[in-house]
Amino acid sequence: MISRKSLFLKASFLLITTAILNVSHAATIIHAGKLIAADNNDVQNKVSVIVEGNKISRIEKGFTPAGDNDEIIDLSEYTLMPGLMDMHTHISSQFEGPSTYMEPFVLNEADFAIKAVVYAKKTLDAGFTTVRNLGDGYNETVALRNAINSGKVPGPRIFTAGQAIATTGGHADSTNGQAKIIRRDLGPEEGVINGVAEARKAVRQRYKDGADLIKITATGGVLSVAKSGQNPQFMDDELQAIVDTAKDYGMTVAVHAHGKEGMRRAILAGVSSIEHGTYMDKEIFKLMKKHDIYYVPTIMAGNWVAEKAKIDGFFPDLVRPKAAKIGPLIKATLANAYKSGVNIAFGTDSGVSAHGDNGLEFVLMVDAGMKPIEVIRSATYHGAKLLNELDTLGTIEAGKFADMVAVHGDPLNDIKEMQDIDFVMKNGEVFVHKQ
Repeated sequence: MISRKSLFLKASFLLITTAILNVSHAATIIHAGKLIAADNNDVQNKVSVIVEGNKISRIEKGFTPAGDNDEIIDLSEYTLMPGLMDMHTHISSQFEGPSTYMEPFVLNEADFAIKAVVYAKKTLDAGFTTVRNLGDGYNETVALRNAINSGKVPGPRIFTAGQAIATTGGHADSTNGQAKIIRRDLGPEEGVINGVAEARKAVRQRYKDGADLIKITATGGVLSVAKSGQNPQFMDDELQAIVDTAKDYGMTVAVHAHGKEGMRRAILAGVSSIEHGTYMDKEIFKLMKKHDIYYVPTIMAGNWVAEKAKIDGFFPDLVRPKAAKIGPLIKATLANAYKSGVNIAFGTDSGVSAHGDNGLEFVLMVDAGMKPIEVIRSATYHGAKLLNELDTLGTIEAGKFADMVAVHGDPLNDIKEMQDIDFVMKNGEVFVHKQ
């Protein structure tokens, strides 16, 4: 015979188990006044997005009532969009002026790692739930990515290149401008290559270090302490070795480039994206369309360096003329690329300008002639497509990760709304909800 105590314990256990199961199956229902799902250019009115766990389970017309234990998030006066995606960031650093050039001599890996945690939170709060990190100093963004993924610190999903790959004396050779007495001869492990064998080794080293993709500097750059901002800096065989090796490891290749010849070589080698692209022309546009290459403009960075070049002493003497010349051209390049039908993905180069200000790029891209809906899709759908993550990210659709943001106004009428994000959900968890 079963005792009363045993029956009571079994009944209690069943009640507790049922309660736990009910809570675990509770949904979060978002009532969106307007929905930009970003899988196309359409806008829907009065829609419910149902989130279960970390994924979107379904989307329903009208405002779905809550069931037992469900949570309602009332965004009935807001515009809901997919989580924003910035395809060009440097999340462990931020240019603060002339002192920035001294940081490698006075800061350690831990200092940059702590900076990265701070900047990651600012980026997430600005509505960017996914970023590509295109270059760091010590692979600290690999550790940051892992910490964010495991829930230890808040931040966006990070797809990181770790240390960028350059050639001796090229943009991203960290010893540029150093005195000979302290200057080292860097190799593939540090991201400096010469020749095909070293090119392959550098890619394999980044795979070993835990990088998600490869970043190379195919031409000179603005902020490096070197004379040219646009000359080609890899030979064809080196570029081909990098791309072929990256493909073996399932990695895409992002390419910093300002000058035309460096872009041409990189595109023909089979890279995935061109960053900045200042001196693109009709020939380059045609090649990019033919080879299905994405353009990531980074107008913010161009504007920022051009403004700072006006300040005496802000940049070293080698940098100032490059910043003054190259910076103002990027906006016009985007306008021409857009008219030519080139694939465009959103990117800011944040870390040059301040982290958290990423939303300004929306305004600048619209000023360059893009339609607001197309700019929003460049920061959602096209970002996910560039990352090869369109199955899980980039749009609001059933089965995808619950990454969503909202603004109180209508960004299609006033794109400046994208600079003030009122709601941020990443992976089903709410990080920002201004009320």
